[in-house]
Amino acid sequence: MAKYFDVHPENPQRRAIGQVVGLIRDDGLIAYPTDSCYALGARLGNAGGIERIRAIRQLDEKHHFTLVCRDFAQLGQFVYINNAVFRAIKASTPGSYTFILPATKEVPRRLLHPKKKTVGVRIPDHVVTQAILAELGEPLLSSTLLLPGYSEPLTQGWEIKEELDHAVDAVIDSGECGTEPTTVIDFSGDEPEIVRRGAGDTSRFEAVA
Repeated sequence: MAKYFDVHPENPQRRAIGQVVGLIRDDGLIAYPTDSCYALGARLGNAGGIERIRAIRQLDEKHHFTLVCRDFAQLGQFVYINNAVFRAIKASTPGSYTFILPATKEVPRRLLHPKKKTVGVRIPDHVVTQAILAELGEPLLSSTLLLPGYSEPLTQGWEIKEELDHAVDAVIDSGECGTEPTTVIDFSGDEPEIVRRGAGDTSRFEAVA
């Protein structure tokens, strides 16, 4: 049965955040709110967590997992970014974007796209998510909480608790959450490619393209 954390959206309780991070460090799987919508999250080195996310979402091996990072410095440890891409991403973070980039050796092989050797990264603009990342001290391995058969991600903490009570270890509820997943931009090719149009404005990337 998943633990349920009611967390203040602007002043997250330190005790609750500490308990959530303790579960993550013990290889737990959490459902947590972001600036776009709810996501599933696990510790970067949690191999079992990856398989649990794949099972919940029925994902194949080509799915791009996302490393949710606290800031740009942390993001830069896990992906290669050239100067032009740096400027475009820097101007869009924190925000509701996921960027697909070539991964550094810091990223476990099982997280990489099998052919491209890329990974998704993002920096969320969400107080509770940022509090979790600050306490954890490393990125969260994440995937949008979009369940098979659903046209939109789940947005209510209580609803997620009912739906995934035996599939996750904790649900974090901090009130209203976005309904749109992130906008996904693939920077791994010669030109930026808008893979998914979501919560983030795509105009600056269309200008780059």
